[in-house]
Amino acid sequence: MGGKMKNISKSQVLRLKDEVAYQEGQVVSKTLVQNEWVSMTLFAFEKDEEISTHESGGDAMVTVLDGEGRITIDGQDYLLSCGESIVMPAKTPHAVYGRERFKMLLTVVF
Repeated sequence: MGGKMKNISKSQVLRLKDEVAYQEGQVVSKTLVQNEWVSMTLFAFEKDEEISTHESGGDAMVTVLDGEGRITIDGQDYLLSCGESIVMPAKTPHAVYGRERFKMLLTVVF
């Protein structure tokens, strides 16, 4: 079973926003956990980059770590800034857009 965290230091204080870097014209991701119960992924969105509308098999919580992003859930837009979170319900269309450069932690529970 793949229940372990990867790609991240253990037993030390971390600033999650420093664990993933911005790259021009891209959405950069770094997987921390991926198994049948949960996934945790860090993302860095350049301004105007996006993940287009899709659905997830689990409830997905976004926590913004830096900047500001637009989360669209079932056609409704939400602007989130550093420190804010929102849950995108399972099997509901959603999208993520970098209104400006922003970083987020995505946690999906299946």
